[in-house]
Amino acid sequence: MRDEPNRGTGPAGTPDAEDPWRRLPAMAPAGRTATTAPGRVRSVADPAAGPPAPPGGRTVAPSPLDPGAALDPHPVHRRLREEFPLTYDPLLRAWVLSRYADVATALTDPRFTHGHRPGDPPCARAHTDVDLAELRAVTERTAYVLARRIAGRPQADLVADFCHWLPAGTVAAAVGVPYRDMMRLVRGRAAAALAGECGAQIAVREKALASFLGNVLSDPDRTAALRDAPAGLVARAWTESLRLDPPVQIAVRRTREDVRVSGGVLPAGSSVALLVGAAGRDPERFREPDRFDPLRDDADQLTYGSGFCPAVVLAGLEAEYALRALFGAMPRLRLADGFRPVSTGLITRAPRSLVVRPNG
Repeated sequence: MRDEPNRGTGPAGTPDAEDPWRRLPAMAPAGRTATTAPGRVRSVADPAAGPPAPPGGRTVAPSPLDPGAALDPHPVHRRLREEFPLTYDPLLRAWVLSRYADVATALTDPRFTHGHRPGDPPCARAHTDVDLAELRAVTERTAYVLARRIAGRPQADLVADFCHWLPAGTVAAAVGVPYRDMMRLVRGRAAAALAGECGAQIAVREKALASFLGNVLSDPDRTAALRDAPAGLVARAWTESLRLDPPVQIAVRRTREDVRVSGGVLPAGSSVALLVGAAGRDPERFREPDRFDPLRDDADQLTYGSGFCPAVVLAGLEAEYALRALFGAMPRLRLADGFRPVSTGLITRAPRSLVVRPNG
């Protein structure tokens, strides 16, 4: 008899989720489960629900959508990793995976379908005429223009004044859209037509950049170490920020067949919610997983695949030239007195503001 996953209910009726970055459904399937309290799913007698419910009829499993998780999802993620590596969440209408090994498998294994990350294998076949020198040039130019615009201010918000504009600006310059039309065209539906599926994911790069700058500026020693750092160290810090604070916290896949994972077997045809944020802090994969350490020798991230993709290249270049431009135009740049970055969000996550003193 095969292992059965820890269930609150079965996956019947769960919808397809072709896009891993899309917003997940927030309603439970009618007649299947009932929420009794935040994080506690009451099992309902159902032939598809697997083995009998534990005494009391309750499976104590927190939900990634629990109240308070938008401000601090890490306690929920930790408990899911440790106690419920496989559970069905009626709010997400999907099975939930939270351990690094399982999430990494679901993002790359052909037994899972309906999803695409920039840098996944299809990118290598789709992007054949990319001018890397041009990408670097437009990223550098855009970053320095934006940095100089805020250098003379007594105070600025890097999210609103820099992160919000740099990813869109690099795509606009790369595809030849006039700067004045950047936000109207590149950030709208025209983005996919202009820049392709991967390059159009501007909001993901915005959030990743905001988290990266927040991680760099939140520690004075870290700021000093990266102020004039070589590109290699900046790239390692970028990877570490993607691990610690990924912009997409939950991605969606669907199983093609039964798949054995930690805690049991995922049934074929199931929607699966992958907690990328939880996987990046799995102590079974990373030492001191809650610590930002760009020099770690167990570095990895799950936001992007490992294959070539201009969106992945752009994201790394934006991180590199963001630091070079900001520190070049504002050598004494620091967070405003008393300000600390606070990340929010359930599906995507990043600081909403980064209030800085450009001149120290």
